[in-house]
Amino acid sequence: MKPQRDGRRARGEKRRQEIIDATLRVIERDGVAGVTHRTVAAEAGVPTTSTTYHFETLDDLLIATLISCARDMATEVYWTIDRARSRGSRGASEVATLLAEALGPRRGRTMAEYELYLLAARRPELRPAARRWLDVLTSMVRPDDLVALRVFLAGIDGLLVQGLIDDEPPTAEELRPTVEYLLKPR
Repeated sequence: MKPQRDGRRARGEKRRQEIIDATLRVIERDGVAGVTHRTVAAEAGVPTTSTTYHFETLDDLLIATLISCARDMATEVYWTIDRARSRGSRGASEVATLLAEALGPRRGRTMAEYELYLLAARRPELRPAARRWLDVLTSMVRPDDLVALRVFLAGIDGLLVQGLIDDEPPTAEELRPTVEYLLKPR
């Protein structure tokens, strides 16, 4: 017999994720400075007590949001490269397209993720969560050359930051030569 899943637990996990998603939308719109239990609750359409029940402090909320972003980003990069390799490609075109989307249609989310990421430079309690995306991706890829992976990821970070400050976001075609260079075997 298959064990029954506790409906309350599932609803609680769903509510928790809704609050995390709302936090990211608040950061997209107002920056990290706009995050309060009240603003997140209003964005999520839940009572403020729900946000404080799931996340006692704002740091708890920011850490959970940062971890969620790290997991999502690492998964997206991993699957993009994995799909490319399954088609016999090294992934430069696919990664360049992913970056162009992050800097174009998903620009607000990318800015919010980097704002959270950079907040960790000032707030040591957020640093483990900020490093999480590298840890998650490294565990997924299991690279032969950790240095090459770190260079690739540092290059991607640089392209994203540079793209965020450009007046016009770069296209996938403009990004592809740099991504190809980053993916070259050493």
